[in-house]
Amino acid sequence: MTIEPKKIAEKRRGPVLLRGEQIDSSTTDQRLLDSAQNADWLHTDPWRVMRIQSEFVEGFGALAELGPAVSVFGSARTPVDSAEYAAGVQIGRALVEAGYAVITGGGPGAMESANRGAHEAGGTSVGLGIELPFEQGLNQYVDLGLNFRYFFVRKTMFVKYSQGFVVLPGGFGTLDELFEALTLVQTHKVTRFPVILFGVDYWSGLVDWVRNTVIREGKASPSDLELIQLTDSVDEAMKILDDAARRNGVQNPAHNPE
Repeated sequence: MTIEPKKIAEKRRGPVLLRGEQIDSSTTDQRLLDSAQNADWLHTDPWRVMRIQSEFVEGFGALAELGPAVSVFGSARTPVDSAEYAAGVQIGRALVEAGYAVITGGGPGAMESANRGAHEAGGTSVGLGIELPFEQGLNQYVDLGLNFRYFFVRKTMFVKYSQGFVVLPGGFGTLDELFEALTLVQTHKVTRFPVILFGVDYWSGLVDWVRNTVIREGKASPSDLELIQLTDSVDEAMKILDDAARRNGVQNPAHNPE
């Protein structure tokens, strides 16, 4: 006697297959049209996907015609009257004069300094902000600003629209952005754009640790250290960016003050 396999009740919800206790008693249309339902669905993962998608769409739409740009990272805690802030202003101004838009995290401190230099030079000053538990907001020198809910969407915008990265002294957030950029360049996920650490005294310890610990113990290759450029000179930073732009065939600057 042939024993027929027991049929298990199932239900399809779009591409999702539900069986057994996973089957719900209502349909998607019913839930959509039910005016008595609560708003908990707004906070579920499928709805978050739509929010994530909308952030990508907004970001791509706002920055698609930006042209060549350089992202400047740095601490939100950099004092306005510090040498680091002054250097950021010089870098922002020099980038505009070299034909780049300037992209920062849009906050205070080092980010504000680069935006200020770009704004005062008449260039394109972009701020990509992030929603934080404490209020920060975009600084007053941002001409084109976006606020994101999700760090990973914001990071995508930094990388996608940048021809290089200038990293001023900063803390954990700056280190996160620095190593994100280095990882993408190292793994060839992005073209070998320059990563410039600005501030020899501040960054030398990190570079020494990479050389004397990470590379020495075989956790990275000696050639990986070539991905990092260390300088105190705005002119040298601009030359590094210019040389990289020539190698990568970047043309049509975002802004030409002439």
